[in-house]
Amino acid sequence: MIRYLSSRLFARLATLAGLALTLGGCTGTQAPSPTTLHIDDSITAVSHDSRVRYIVLHYTKTAAQDSLKLLSQGQVSTHYLITNDTPAKIYRLVDETRSAWHAGQSRWHQQVSLNPVSIGIELVNSGRKDLPGGKTSWEPYAAPQIQTLILLLQDLIARHGVRPENIVGHSDIAPQRKTDPGPLFPWKQLAQAGIGRWYDETLVASNWVTLQQEGTPDVAWFQQQLARLGYAVPQHGRLDRDTQNVIAAFQMHYRPARYDGRPDAETAAIMMALPGA
Repeated sequence: MIRYLSSRLFARLATLAGLALTLGGCTGTQAPSPTTLHIDDSITAVSHDSRVRYIVLHYTKTAAQDSLKLLSQGQVSTHYLITNDTPAKIYRLVDETRSAWHAGQSRWHQQVSLNPVSIGIELVNSGRKDLPGGKTSWEPYAAPQIQTLILLLQDLIARHGVRPENIVGHSDIAPQRKTDPGPLFPWKQLAQAGIGRWYDETLVASNWVTLQQEGTPDVAWFQQQLARLGYAVPQHGRLDRDTQNVIAAFQMHYRPARYDGRPDAETAAIMMALPGA
């Protein structure tokens, strides 16, 4: 009996002790919950790199002030805008740590939707104008604007480690719906400054001679080469409108003197001279 009462007494005491602890928490003896967030930044991991894998170049199609309004207050945005003034001015509209809405539906190699992993640069330029008789004209890029772009690209490439083949135009990553930065954009000048992917012109000439002797490859070969070089292109061996659009985008970048979308020997010779990823 005494042993039974002792057990009941022990249980009673344990209950009272738990109640006391609970009441003690209500009266402030328990450590208070934090009301402000504190993050210790004193230690940084060594295993990390930049989120940026691509740099995409665009033209605005509108004047500087309209472009600034559209890109800062509209449904699209860009990290940088370069004006066509003398001297050119650079606006940073979106921080590089955040995604700007510039690429839209896009693909390059296996990367689908480039916004989260790219930096967008808009150049103030009116782009393409349709003329009577089915002709078109394009606005040339101002020399100070391109020199400013080169300086910006050199800085971005150094900081983010972007590979040469991943410096692209909007038309490269969205060839079915975009033509910017257009055939007057000076890709070769950028290459001479160490920016982007280009080709050995001597090798292209040699390839061209060989192809004129052996014949131009078939459409399936062009589609395979375009895919190797990063373009999203059908692989069915037919020269449909989608394939022509991709060939034209490639030609705007690497052979802007003629961008008719036809799979000719000169285009093939350039493809053969270009490295893939």
